[in-house]
Amino acid sequence: MSSHSKHLPAEKRRAVTVESVVELAAKQDPSKITTAAIANHMHVTEGALFRHFPNKDAIWQSVMEWVAERLLSRIDRSVQGVNSTSEALQAMFMTHIEFVANHPGVPRMMFGELQRAESTPAKRMVQTLIQRYQQRLLHQLETGKANGELAASLDSEAAATLFIGMIQGLVMQAMLLGNVAHMRQAAPGVFAIYRRGIEKTA
Repeated sequence: MSSHSKHLPAEKRRAVTVESVVELAAKQDPSKITTAAIANHMHVTEGALFRHFPNKDAIWQSVMEWVAERLLSRIDRSVQGVNSTSEALQAMFMTHIEFVANHPGVPRMMFGELQRAESTPAKRMVQTLIQRYQQRLLHQLETGKANGELAASLDSEAAATLFIGMIQGLVMQAMLLGNVAHMRQAAPGVFAIYRRGIEKTA
């Protein structure tokens, strides 16, 4: 982060803090990121952070809000003007993969929050994000069934769950391999199999 972050207005400072956490999470275990590390990354004091966030949980909540806003807005833009359900789903899939590839710290943080036993604002935000994402998938799937593009017998709930699971699987493999490029390379083939499974056969 630039030393100019010392003199940023409040809203910009909060945004830079969120971006710093996302950057740090790409390089280390998110659970071990301290407010001191965040402040050091931004070249400010911890006191400067706490003028904008009451505690670390508030920072994590803001990060999850940032993720939800940006991911869903990109997903929504990806399907604009796309008339085919299969093409729309593919656009959503590849957009999500690209988002994760560009922000590898995001899935680490999301998985970490979901594993916490207690309910936190950040964990609830992740759960809300997944629900909102699933609603978009169900809308596409039901539209495809209604217009005859997808099999009428398709279980939309299961298809939506599988869609999300495919992305999670690719992300986990990329994390295990330490190779984000693998996720980008494998995604088209994985989606092609999914597409054949949901489309209406002649």
